[in-house]
Amino acid sequence: MKLLLAAIVLILVVEANKQEFLMNNTARDMFRAYRDMREANWKNSDKYFHARGNRDAANRGPGGRWAAKVISDAREFIPSRSGHGASDSAADQAANRWGRNGGDPNVYRPPGLPKKY
Repeated sequence: MKLLLAAIVLILVVEANKQEFLMNNTARDMFRAYRDMREANWKNSDKYFHARGNRDAANRGPGGRWAAKVISDAREFIPSRSGHGASDSAADQAANRWGRNGGDPNVYRPPGLPKKY
């Protein structure tokens, strides 16, 4: 009985650590896209970086896809509720969904954006 209980606790601890690891890496993917967007400072490139960050996170599996959705929804919640940039927020969410669903972010790539990105 003690061995069974110990095994269950171990499984729960490992699973919790796995989820934390996944969330941290997903957040890192999203932050890297945001950092690159800020560094590039390129006009009309935000949709590309939204799609890229969501695609990178979703490539980590269903958990990464879920975490990317949560992060994207949280990021877009305030602008869409304030009335400022609601249409831009909707376009950002479309790019987020495109990336999460495995779409090529280059569809949103603006002309002339350096190859580095």
